[in-house]
Amino acid sequence: MSGLALKGPYWVTVRQHRRALWTVGAVVLLSLVCVGGLGLWDSRVVGTDQDDGHTLLRWGMELFSLGVIYLPLLVGAFVAGPMVARELESGTYKLALTQSVTPGRWLASKLVTAGAVTVATTLALMAVYALGLARVRTDYQFTWDERGTYEATGTVLVAYGLLAVAVGALVGQLVRRTVVAMAATGVVVGVVLLVLSVLRWDFIAVRTITGPVGPSLLVPDAGMYVDSGLIRTTGQRLPGWYCPEPLDENGVCRPDVDIAAQYVDYHPASHFWPLQLIETGIVLALAALALLAAFRVLSRRHPS
Repeated sequence: MSGLALKGPYWVTVRQHRRALWTVGAVVLLSLVCVGGLGLWDSRVVGTDQDDGHTLLRWGMELFSLGVIYLPLLVGAFVAGPMVARELESGTYKLALTQSVTPGRWLASKLVTAGAVTVATTLALMAVYALGLARVRTDYQFTWDERGTYEATGTVLVAYGLLAVAVGALVGQLVRRTVVAMAATGVVVGVVLLVLSVLRWDFIAVRTITGPVGPSLLVPDAGMYVDSGLIRTTGQRLPGWYCPEPLDENGVCRPDVDIAAQYVDYHPASHFWPLQLIETGIVLALAALALLAAFRVLSRRHPS
């Protein structure tokens, strides 16, 4: 067992941030207790006149979804501030470099520790989320494409956590001021999250269903609505439920108006994993670039 014990800079890193590690463990345990308790309550009172358990569980899962989205921002801020920038700002990193520890090994120990804890914590929280999701999956707020649920049920959340670690290490070295580094990292990671959350639905072409003008077309079960509208006889699309006047007595386009059909664009549930894997690949590539830049900055400022 002694061979598995942490040694050198890894042991120092864990000792330095043991309070944060205990806090992370407490948060995971608390989330498990809350979600598990509310799920048990829901299972016992469902279908009764006092079915408050499901309402509370749904409210708790909504907060959980919000927390999942912000998790990478917290990871990046912690790595940039307390783990990297604080030591550079105070000069305490010099002590490690006097103990036959190279700058590269000093930074690697922090990144490996932070990465391992981030992955383990993220997977644990995803497992807890899945436990609660099993009882609220039929609620509209928790469909596969909803923010929070999408991140917590695939691979992208782990990738964003690793991106946050890499960006935190880079920004922490560039800024070298604890609070400023934390804020800057939060902004960078937040922008990436926001941009990719908008672009992700364009990674794969949508599917389209068409039908005669009349009753609205419905998205197939579990599909994600993207766009809808009318198709003219020329093939031109008119996005939205627009139909040139006049309408007939049933409120649909008259035969003499050149509207041939209506359409609905959507993502089927089967697109979930392809979309997840594409986004995960993009995020991991960005993480690798940030990691490479972090070690380049380190080698220039602190040659071995």
